[in-house]
Amino acid sequence: MARDRTPFRRRGSALAASVAALTVGGTALAAAPASAAGPPKGHDVSSHQKDIDWPKARTKGARFVYVKATESHTYRSPHFGRQYNGARDAGIIRGAYHFALPDKSSGRTQAAYFVRNGGTWSADGWTLPPALDIEYNPYDKRHKCYGLSKPAMVSWIKSFSDEVKRLTGRRPVIYTTTHWWNTCTGGSRAFASNHSLWVARYNSADAGTLPAGWSFWTLWQYDNSGSLPGDQNLFNGSLNQLREFAKGT
Repeated sequence: MARDRTPFRRRGSALAASVAALTVGGTALAAAPASAAGPPKGHDVSSHQKDIDWPKARTKGARFVYVKATESHTYRSPHFGRQYNGARDAGIIRGAYHFALPDKSSGRTQAAYFVRNGGTWSADGWTLPPALDIEYNPYDKRHKCYGLSKPAMVSWIKSFSDEVKRLTGRRPVIYTTTHWWNTCTGGSRAFASNHSLWVARYNSADAGTLPAGWSFWTLWQYDNSGSLPGDQNLFNGSLNQLREFAKGT
């Protein structure tokens, strides 16, 4: 995912050329399976995708989607409502994600804004847990960790998570890369026991490794283009397990 202005990760189109082997519990995913019998396919979208043909996405294999709702504490995607509700109407399990800017306001402030503007959750089997998108600063390369120390970053994420849990009853999924996590949190292991991991991995850098603390991923973003609108993802389990994940069980 990325900010809604100029998506910084899409500049590196070569990243999509090879999907790394990602070791999970002793098995490696050498590439994203194309078969419907494989792990459920999904995607994530933002205002870049605007109006989406959701029935077509489902026909192409989409079983879940994350939709960008908010960024910092001032921005709500103008396309969020249509995208979020359109996915549900097409029979796609959907959830909302927040793009974090930890240098703009506290984790608690951004979590509250996110939940007020679409980042809620209900155990209806159609709503994925709220997700926190935390990655390198796209607005200032000199402060790639947003000017926060490693302990301060860990505290920011904890504050965000605690507020989401208080308001929705669920801990957020954490979307990140291995490199960012180990660089900006110092390899914190404070979240792995109660936060699902959504790992972004496009190329061979750090192949087979996960952010410190996690021994498996729940969601894998493996490409930023493909048959589905937006970024391409897999769920680490069966379709029934995906439904149970949405329910919170």
